[in-house]
Amino acid sequence: MEYISLITGFIMLMIGLWGILSQKNIIKIIIGFTIFDTAINIIIISIGYISGRTAPILDKAVPVKDADTKIVDPEPQALVLTSIVISLGVTALMLAYALKLHKYKNTLEINKFKDLKW
Repeated sequence: MEYISLITGFIMLMIGLWGILSQKNIIKIIIGFTIFDTAINIIIISIGYISGRTAPILDKAVPVKDADTKIVDPEPQALVLTSIVISLGVTALMLAYALKLHKYKNTLEINKFKDLKW
């Protein structure tokens, strides 16, 4: 049962990779990147999960002396929170670039841009 999130993450990873590599519309490429990034976050969280343990919050339910055996490692969760913030900024930047490209070229099809190709 605990492998469902891991399998879902890998399926989403493949869908996102397909979206990045096969689409010609810039918005669809950005959506593929977002799916890919979300899949990586799901994979990191599911790898860091340990069955039978609780969230890394020390309170009356989990005494400090038993914390090493009763809670999961908080590092994957912290990494994913950082990754979410970074991916939000990267996605916003990609959407801003897509908006500028559409403003100047009136298209978002990647094959129509010949300016930097030689």
